Amino acid sequence: MKNSYSLLFVVIMVTTFGFAQLKPIVYKDGKQVLNGFEISPQKASKDKPGILILPAWKGIDTHAKYSAEKLSKMGYYAFIADIYGEGNYPKTTEDAGKQAGFYKKNIADYQRRISLALKQLIKSGANPDNIVVIGYCFGGTGALEVARANMSVKGIVSFHGGLGRDASRPITPITTKVLVLHGADDFYVSNDEMTAFQKEMKDSKADWQMIYYANSVHAFTDPEAGNDNSKGAAYNEKAAKRSWEHMKLFLAEVLKK
Repeated sequence: MKNSYSLLFVVIMVTTFGFAQLKPIVYKDGKQVLNGFEISPQKASKDKPGILILPAWKGIDTHAKYSAEKLSKMGYYAFIADIYGEGNYPKTTEDAGKQAGFYKKNIADYQRRISLALKQLIKSGANPDNIVVIGYCFGGTGALEVARANMSVKGIVSFHGGLGRDASRPITPITTKVLVLHGADDFYVSNDEMTAFQKEMKDSKADWQMIYYANSVHAFTDPEAGNDNSKGAAYNEKAAKRSWEHMKLFLAEVLKK
């Protein structure tokens, strides 16, 4: 059951923003119908920077939509990717685990769905040479896969994302800039996984940063995650605000406005 703060957050977001500027976009992966959302900047700049948003494991949610609205106010084109596709949206956490697990194991499929969403972001008006990918939780894992695939983006931002990769996969040079925003108490990411990730970044010669937030676990940016750290996923207002500001600094560095 969602706590009262989470319900208040949803009411405020829908009442205040209504997501009125978000436009549903239907696109396809072969025969699979995908349903994303796009939004144009409230005030466009000549370099038309764009942000692709990869949502958490339950698919496109209130948090992803709110992020898109905020990015629009900051002058960015934004597109929220649909990774699972129509008919495959999780109804329970068990469903979400299975769906996310499939794409974590089948990285080429995940990367393809992300690439299709990038094309939609460009169609919406974003400059193809001026794009950053951000992701939350499962989407944060996807953002790292963008870097590993060396997709044509300026940078990626992973908010409390999984860091793991199949050790049998070769480590290749990473040319895009990487920002990882991580809960210092996130026990879903093991010390071994953390060490392996940092070694990967060094071996790949990546331009990378990793910032830890005290007293924070998985999903620390999402008000609907509750506030009980012992459950492994919980909102932390201070970490959420700090991580957003760190992302803004990163965007200002890598994107032209």
